Amino acid sequence: MATRRAVLAGMGGLALLGKAGKPTDIRIEDVTLAFEDIRYRFPYKFGGVAVDRATLVNVHCTVRARNGKTAKGFGSMPLGNVWSFPSRTMPYDKTLGAMRALASRIGPLTASYKEYGHPIEINTALEPQYLKAAEAVSKELALDAPIPTLCTLVTASAFDAAVHDAFGKAHGRNCYETYGPDLLGPDLSAFLGKDFRGERLDKYLLQKPRASVNLYHSVGGADPLTAADVAKPVGDGLPETLPEWIRFNGLHHIKIKLQGDELNWDVERVVAIDRIAQETRPEVDWRYCVDFNERCPNVEYLLDFLRRVKEKTPKGFTRIEYIEQPTARDLKSDRRNVMHEAAKLRPVVIDESLTDLETLLLAREMGYTGVALKACKGQSQAMLMAAAGQKYKMFLCVQDLTCPGASLVHSASIASHVPGVSGIEANSRQYLPAANASWAKTHPGLFAIKNGSLRTAELTGVGIGAVPA
Repeated sequence: MATRRAVLAGMGGLALLGKAGKPTDIRIEDVTLAFEDIRYRFPYKFGGVAVDRATLVNVHCTVRARNGKTAKGFGSMPLGNVWSFPSRTMPYDKTLGAMRALASRIGPLTASYKEYGHPIEINTALEPQYLKAAEAVSKELALDAPIPTLCTLVTASAFDAAVHDAFGKAHGRNCYETYGPDLLGPDLSAFLGKDFRGERLDKYLLQKPRASVNLYHSVGGADPLTAADVAKPVGDGLPETLPEWIRFNGLHHIKIKLQGDELNWDVERVVAIDRIAQETRPEVDWRYCVDFNERCPNVEYLLDFLRRVKEKTPKGFTRIEYIEQPTARDLKSDRRNVMHEAAKLRPVVIDESLTDLETLLLAREMGYTGVALKACKGQSQAMLMAAAGQKYKMFLCVQDLTCPGASLVHSASIASHVPGVSGIEANSRQYLPAANASWAKTHPGLFAIKNGSLRTAELTGVGIGAVPA
C-alpha cells in the first residue's frame, strides 16, 4: 500500500485535499533563518555519545491572510544531529553541516510556496519537497549515508513552527484555538486516512492549557549521582548531583538514560537512582522513564533488564512509568523484534522510529503501546500523531531535544494541550541554562521550576506563545 507521503508527493500535496480554500487561509510571504551556537554546561551522554554543544536554527516567517493582513511568526529548534542523524563513519561536524545545508535549502523552499492554506495543509504539501531537498543535499555533500527522514523533520520543524505561530498571530489566537473547522477545512481523514473520516483535530486537543505538567528530570549516562561522582565540579552555582537537583527543583519524575549494551550497569544505575530518590524525598510517589536510545540488541535484553530490576528493587520497578524506544529505530529491518511481552509489564513508547502514521501503525502492530510527541518533529506532525495516539488508545508523553528558550515553550505547549500526556522531559535547564536566562522573565513557570512541574497555565499567548505578536 502506498504511504501517505508517497501519495502526497505524487499528487502535489494540497491537490489531495480537494478543497476550495477558506477565507482564513494564509500564504507565506517571506522566510529568514539564522544559526546560533551554544556550549553545554557539561556533556550530556545518551545513546553512547556525550554531547557538549548545540546549534539552533532560528526562523522568522511572514504570512499574509486572504484579507491582506500580515503577521510574523517565529520558530526555533536545536539541530540535534547526534540523535536524528547518528553515524559511525561521519564526525559531528559532517552531520551538523548536512543539517545546516538542508536548513538553508528548506528556507527558500518554504518561502517559494505561494498556495493559501492552513499551516497543517501547507506543511503537508511542503514535506515531500523537504525530503527531496534532503536527497539532493546528501548527494551534493557526498555523505556516507543519506539524510534520514527523521533528520529532515527535525531540520524543518522550526519552519513549521514559525508558520503556525504566524497563523495564530494573524487571527489573534493561540495556535491551539486554530485547529477547529472554522480555520482548518479538511477533517483528519485528509491527513490520517479513512479511520479518521469525519473527525476534527480539535476533538483531540485542549484549547486551554493544563495548569501544570510533570517535569521529567534527565539523568544522562555520565551525570554524577552523588558528590563522590563529581570528578571536576562545574562550579556555576547550579546543582551538580542528583540529590541537589531533586531538592533544587522539587523533583518527583526522573528520566534515566541507559546504555543498552551493559546489562549490569543498566540495572545498577536504576537501583542507585531509585535509592537516592527515595532517600532524598521519601514522601514522594516517584515515577521513572527508562530510555535506552534504541541500543538494546533485542527485546530479550529488555525483558532481562526488567526482571532483574524487579528482583533488586520491587518498588523501584513499579515506579517505572514507561520505557522509551529500547531497540533500533528501523522497525522494518527486524519484524521479529516485537514488544508485546515487554508492553505487558510497562508501556513501551516509540520515539526515534516515529516519522509518520505508517511508522506509528507498524510500531503498534509490533507491540509498542505508547507515542513520544516531539516539537522537533514539527508542530503539524505532533498534532496529527497526538490525534492518532489517542484514537488508538496509546500512552502519550512529550520528549525533549535539550530544547532551550522558544523551543521549550513550543514543547511545553504541546504537553499542556494534548490530553493524557504523562509528563515532559525538559533538560535545557540542566545542560543549556545560559540559553534560558532571558526566558525566565517572560515565562517563569517554565524556566524557574520549584515543585517538579512546569506551570503551563501561562501558555495562552497568541501563536505558539513564545514571542509576543
